[in-house]
Amino acid sequence: MAYNAEVPYILDLELEKKEILSRYRTLLRALKGKLEKGDKLMIRKAFDLAVKQHSDMRRKSGEPYIYHPIAVAQIVVDEIGLGPTAVVCALLHDVVEDTDITLDEINGMFGAKVMQIIDGLTKISGVIIDENSSIQAENFRKMLLTLSDDVRVILIKIADRLHNMRTLDSMKREKQLKIASETTFLYAPLSHRLGLYTIKNELEDLALKYKEPDVYEMLEQKLAATQKERNRYINKFSLPIINLLTDKGFNFNVKGRVKSIHSIWEKMKKQNIPFEEVFDVFAIRIIVDPPNLDDEKTQCFSIFSLLTDLYSSNRFRTRDWISTPRTNGYESLHTTLLGPDGKWVEVQIRSIRMDDIAEKGYAAHWKYKDKEGIKESALDEWIRRIREVLESADTNALDFVDDVKLQLFAEEIFTFTPRGELKRLPNGATALDFAYEIHTHIGDTCLGAKVNNKLVPLSYKLHSGEQIEILTSEKQTPKEEWLNFVITARAKTKIKEYLRDYKKLKAKDGKLIFEKKLQQLKIENTKQNTSKILRHYNFANDAELFFRVAVKAIDIADLKKYIVEGTDGDTTFIFPKKEIKPFEQMVTEIRGKQDALMLDEKQKNLAYKFSECCHPIKGDDVFGFVTDDGIMIHRTNCPSALKLMSNYGNRIVKAKWTVNEKISFLAGIMVTGTDEIGIVNNITKIISNEYNVNMRAISFDTDDGVFEGKLSVYVFDTHHLDALIKKLKRVPGVVNAYRMDSN
Repeated sequence: MAYNAEVPYILDLELEKKEILSRYRTLLRALKGKLEKGDKLMIRKAFDLAVKQHSDMRRKSGEPYIYHPIAVAQIVVDEIGLGPTAVVCALLHDVVEDTDITLDEINGMFGAKVMQIIDGLTKISGVIIDENSSIQAENFRKMLLTLSDDVRVILIKIADRLHNMRTLDSMKREKQLKIASETTFLYAPLSHRLGLYTIKNELEDLALKYKEPDVYEMLEQKLAATQKERNRYINKFSLPIINLLTDKGFNFNVKGRVKSIHSIWEKMKKQNIPFEEVFDVFAIRIIVDPPNLDDEKTQCFSIFSLLTDLYSSNRFRTRDWISTPRTNGYESLHTTLLGPDGKWVEVQIRSIRMDDIAEKGYAAHWKYKDKEGIKESALDEWIRRIREVLESADTNALDFVDDVKLQLFAEEIFTFTPRGELKRLPNGATALDFAYEIHTHIGDTCLGAKVNNKLVPLSYKLHSGEQIEILTSEKQTPKEEWLNFVITARAKTKIKEYLRDYKKLKAKDGKLIFEKKLQQLKIENTKQNTSKILRHYNFANDAELFFRVAVKAIDIADLKKYIVEGTDGDTTFIFPKKEIKPFEQMVTEIRGKQDALMLDEKQKNLAYKFSECCHPIKGDDVFGFVTDDGIMIHRTNCPSALKLMSNYGNRIVKAKWTVNEKISFLAGIMVTGTDEIGIVNNITKIISNEYNVNMRAISFDTDDGVFEGKLSVYVFDTHHLDALIKKLKRVPGVVNAYRMDSN
C-alpha cells in the first residue's frame, strides 16, 4: 500500500487495520536476533500506544498517520541497524508533540532513556522567538544538542526525515521546497558524517527531485536509457577481475553501483559538462571476506595490486581510506581504472566489516567496536569534538547551526605537532584553528606559528602533511577579528567565550561610569530613562550599552542636548523621532515599472524585487522571501536560497510568472573556447543583430590561445536565454557556453 500521488487514496478501515498489523509483524521480523527478554512486550506496548494516540490522524495523502511511525521504525532497523530501544522511540516519536501524552507519562511507561530520546525528537513549542531568530534553527539546535547524550536521537530523526522525503508528493509546492532545503542543508550532511552514505545519497536525490524537478527527470531518463549499455560494460569490465581473484583464492563478492543523480548533477554543474561527459557514472565494489579480521588490510591491498596489474590506474584518483579512515569511520580503498574502450571505472575495495560500516554508519561502527575490541576511531574523536562545542552552546541558534554544519561538510586535512602527533582538521583550517585544537590556553595566547620551520601568521591556511609549531605569549589575548578567519567550531566557540566574558567584565566598569555620568548630568537613573537611551543608540540590552560606554565607543555626555527640564524640576529626554515607513510603502518604493510576477493570495498587494545573488529571469522556478525591504525573489536553486528556506520557512511565499508580460531581465553568460581571430566580433554580432539583445557588460580574458568571456545581457525569459546560448555554442572556436549562476 505504498502511496502514489497520482492515485486518490480510497478509505477502507478494515483493510487499513490488516495493513497496520501486517507492517507491525514485518517490523518484528526485522528485529529477529536482536530481541532480549522483555523487548517484544515493550515494543508491543509502544505500538499499541502509538496506534491509539494517532487513531484519528491522517497524513496529507489520506493514509492513516500510524503508517509513518511504523515506517520510521522499519528504517531504523533495516537501513540504520539500531535495536529495540530505538524502535520504541521511533514508534512514539510524534506522540508528545502531536497528542496529549506528556514526557512524564512516557517516563512512567518506558523509562528515563526512552523519555530522554523522545524529548530530543520533540520540536520546541510555545516559545517566543525573536524576529531575527529562527524556530527551525532552534529546533535544529535542540536536536544537535542530543549528541551530548544519545546519538540515537539524530539517527531516528534522519529516519523520520527519510520517510517524509519519500512521501513528499502530497505536500504543497512551498512546503516541498522548505523540507527539501532543510534536507540538503542539514540532514544529508549529518547522514554523511555519521557514515550513512546510502541514506545521504537518497536524501540528496529526493531533495533535487523536488527543488529542480526538470533536472531530476532529465537525469533519471538518461540513466534509464543507458542502463542496458551500462550493465553490459560493467559485466565486460568485471569478468577478468572475477576470474583473476577466483584463481588467487579470494573469497569475495562484486557489486555494480551507479553514481547518485545528485552527485552527477553537481559534477555537471561544477565542470560545466553534459551528462555524456561524466566519466564515472558507474563503479564496482569488491567486498572481500577474509578468514579473520587481521587479514582485512592485507587482502584489500593485495587485490588493489592485482587490479593495477590488470588495468591502468589513475594515480590522481586513488584514495586510501583504510590506512587513515574518514572521520565517520568509513574504510575503503578507491581507485579509478581504465577499462575496455577507454572508459574510466571507479573501483572500491573493502571487507565485509568495512562495507557494513559504510552502509549502516555509526550503528555498525559501534557494533564492531564492541564485538572486536576495536580502538577508538576518528568517528569517536569527531563526536567528542562536537560535544565540546555543545557544552557552551549558548550562542545564537543560527550561528550554532552554522558552526556545527561546518564540521559536517568539511573535507579533512591531516597535520602534525612537532612531536609527530596527528591532528585532523577541516580543509581550510588555519594555524590558529590548530592552536585551539591542541588546547584552549594555547589558542588564547597564540602569537603565530612555524609551519615546517617557516614563520607564518595566525591566519595561514594549513595543508595536509604540514608540521606546525605554535608560538605563544602570556600578553596575547583573543581578538574579535580572529573570528573572521578561524573555521573550526571549537576555535569559534572558545574565542566567543573569551570575548563574552571580557564584555561582561567591561560592562561592570561601564555601568559605574554610566551611573556617574547620569549623576553629573542630573538625570535620574531609572529604567524608563535607560530604555529611552537604549532605543536612541539602538542597543539590544543594558550590557551592550555599558560595554560601549566602558570602551568609549559612545559618550554619555552627548545626551545633554536631548535633556528637557519639566515644570516640577525633573528632567526627561526628548529624542528626535525616527521616520518609520509602513511595510507596504517600503516595498512599493522598490517596485519596478511593471509587475512580472503573481504572488500567492496572502501577499498579492505587496511588491518585490529580484535577488542579485542569482538574477532570476522569467521561466526560472522561483519563490518569494519576505524581508523588511519587501519580497525578494530568488531562484529555487540559488545557493543562498537553501539557507533561507531551511531557517526561515515561515517567511517563504509562493511566486509564479505571469504569461503576458514582455520585460527584460539581466542574465550572465560564460563563454570559453580557443582564441581565434574575430571570435569576439562573431559573438557580439549574434547577441546584438540576430537576437536583438542589449548587452550591459562584456569582458574577455585570453591565456595561451584559450579565452574566457563573461557577458551580461538582457533577455525576456529562460527560452530566450537558452536559444541564445545554443547559438553561441555553434560559433567556430567556442567550446562551451552556459548561464552564470551569480555575479
